[in-house]
Amino acid sequence: MFRRLFLSHPREAGESYFEHQRVALSFAVPLLAAGLAAIAHSLVPVVCERTAGDIIRKLHRRLENR
Repeated sequence: MFRRLFLSHPREAGESYFEHQRVALSFAVPLLAAGLAAIAHSLVPVVCERTAGDIIRKLHRRLENR
């Protein structure tokens, strides 16, 4: 059960658990920032006009090149 929960997916991606964690966090943190920028933009439309979209486009390029 431990292997299935924590090790099988990282291995399928060709990474160790901690390598996979680092990569996942390198996507999660910018996505969180994009979400916060989108919330700020929803409240004050002149704020963060392109921030969320720019972050998402950058992450999409990274993901497509993996």
